[in-house]
Amino acid sequence: MNGLLAVDPVSRTATLQAGLRAPHAEELLAAHGFTLGHFPQSYEWATIGGFAATRSSGQASAGHGRFDDMVLGLTLATPEGTVETGRAPRSAAGPDLRQLLLGSEGAFGVITSVTVRVRPVPRARLYDGWRFPDFRRGTDALRRLAQDGPRPTVLRLSDETETLVGLAQPDAIGSGAPDENAGCLAVVGFEGTDEDTARGRAAAAAVLREAGGEPLGEEPGRRWAHGRYSAPYLRDALLDAGAFAETLETAAFWSRLPELYAGVRDALTAALTGAGTPPLVMCHVSHVYENGASLYFTVVSAQGDDPLAHWTRAKHAANDAILAAGGTITHHHGVGTDHRDWYVREAGDLAVDALRAVKRRLDPAGVLNPGVLLPAD
Repeated sequence: MNGLLAVDPVSRTATLQAGLRAPHAEELLAAHGFTLGHFPQSYEWATIGGFAATRSSGQASAGHGRFDDMVLGLTLATPEGTVETGRAPRSAAGPDLRQLLLGSEGAFGVITSVTVRVRPVPRARLYDGWRFPDFRRGTDALRRLAQDGPRPTVLRLSDETETLVGLAQPDAIGSGAPDENAGCLAVVGFEGTDEDTARGRAAAAAVLREAGGEPLGEEPGRRWAHGRYSAPYLRDALLDAGAFAETLETAAFWSRLPELYAGVRDALTAALTGAGTPPLVMCHVSHVYENGASLYFTVVSAQGDDPLAHWTRAKHAANDAILAAGGTITHHHGVGTDHRDWYVREAGDLAVDALRAVKRRLDPAGVLNPGVLLPAD
């Protein structure tokens, strides 16, 4: 189940099997002149089915959208039969069943194929670095681009701590003395034709300058692009050194973002400091929308005597803080078992009971991923 089943160049769609890994999918589509444009940090190993089952978000989501925005139809195999969705790009024929199955994490069935929109392979890719004096002003600048344009393909902003450490450019960590006046680094990228890329870049630069940004040229953007899949591998070295590095993410409307940012940072810092292991808490805005954005936190701390229990307490404190500040329990990592109980609180008992009814109809024996997404009956 790892093939490209069909390409429709007129409609610009492709049907991909669920076991196809992302790099191979890009190779197959490129042979037809197309790209999916979906490049999450898990890109090297993730599958098309995994993208759909977890509502994945790629690092070019500002321009290409999330994976669930790309899916036009999908096929689901269940113990009770096959479900097929997506006869047209949009429909008013009842609720959109695609949205029920996307993000279902295998609890309702096994996604076997998806039909997605594809785009021509871009001729040009440009990634610029911009410096902002603080996270608030940088976030305001990103909001202006997200709401009023031009909307870049890639748009992300590291807070002061992440910028100082250099995590946005993993391959450059340790290459020089930290600049304590570095402020906050934003990476702004445009992809497309030469003309469209140049035009969008110039228009965005005018907005960013007016918002207090300082252009840093292409070098920071190139370093980010080169090292964007490297950060997860740093965890192994930290584990060997007696530290752990964990991540969590959330999203909220723009007006709630400052409270969410402060609440999660404070919760993580208090929980880990109280346990005798003061943490380094870093954050970046990783995905933007007209009405809000996601926050992605990286936490580095000593492991403690029981690393799993140590992190679990901190993670639960962060989860509570996310809901208290009006954020969603997960923006793109998925629910799984880690977030399940907080997902129930976020969705509400009635909505969860409705999903249980769907699971009972599609999976009456309860054999598909029990305990994932939904609590056991």
